[in-house]
Amino acid sequence: MSKIEIIGHQVKPLLPSVATVGFFDGVHLGHRFLIEQLRAEAARRGMLSMVITFARHPRAVLQNDYVPQQLTQHERKLELLEQAGADCVVVLDFDREMAGLTAREFMNQVLREQLGVGCLLTGYDNRFGHNRTEGFDDYVGYGRELGMDVVRSRAFVLEGVNVSSSVIRSQLQEGEIELANRCLGYRYSIGGRVVHGFQEGRKLGYPTANIDVEGSDQLVPAMGVYAVRVRVEGDSATYGGMMSIGTRPTYNGTDRTQEVYIFDFDGDIYGRRVEVEFIRRTRSEERYDNIRQLVERLKQDEVEIRTILRV
Repeated sequence: MSKIEIIGHQVKPLLPSVATVGFFDGVHLGHRFLIEQLRAEAARRGMLSMVITFARHPRAVLQNDYVPQQLTQHERKLELLEQAGADCVVVLDFDREMAGLTAREFMNQVLREQLGVGCLLTGYDNRFGHNRTEGFDDYVGYGRELGMDVVRSRAFVLEGVNVSSSVIRSQLQEGEIELANRCLGYRYSIGGRVVHGFQEGRKLGYPTANIDVEGSDQLVPAMGVYAVRVRVEGDSATYGGMMSIGTRPTYNGTDRTQEVYIFDFDGDIYGRRVEVEFIRRTRSEERYDNIRQLVERLKQDEVEIRTILRV
């Protein structure tokens, strides 16, 4: 059977637990609402609360050409899950062997035999098992056979929307940063190392840090200009900044870049990692007829974004 990693203090497998299973991308307010229900159910039953997740996105295992557009990198996801307060977090190394298990086999071989789950709390829309063809009523039946209670959680609704990872991804892809942040419960961020770019910003009076996100499977928000907060590796301060995501149409560019102008900062940060938190999208990407128009627009952007950030 696949590798199982258990994260938590004074926790051993096979202790009776109430568990929930999912990828938990983003560990957003919906996930945290689910974990609150998990902890309450565990307390009521006198059991441990256990969150079970996967090291890799299941679709990435099953589809070689699938590129996840994730909200969080794995290590950050584990940090957020631990902060949510369950007694332990279990990481399953999802592979093709595990993917081939039916829902009943997964409940029996992994949940009951290896992890000692006595009660399974399912997400309101969660499906698992080979081909995900079975649903909640099937899980209840299998649980009855295996001596495992199965209960369904309630959805978390914000502004009339059932909060989910897919909903938040759509919001980010549309540039709806503020709504996405409300659903996440924290500011969305991306990170990467600063690499040499085209050096055009320096010529315009706006030297930017060009962030390399290649090799990351994290979602980059919609193209446009953003008010952001920036943390630089090796620097304890947090800086305001304005970020441009796009193809540099005024220069007839074609490849997407992520460039951030860090306010009130002067230092060589090539090769260092930066983390950018998104506050608000101020406009879409625009093409200008000449460099003078671009510079004037950048000046307006800076005034607007400094006002938003109060810096």
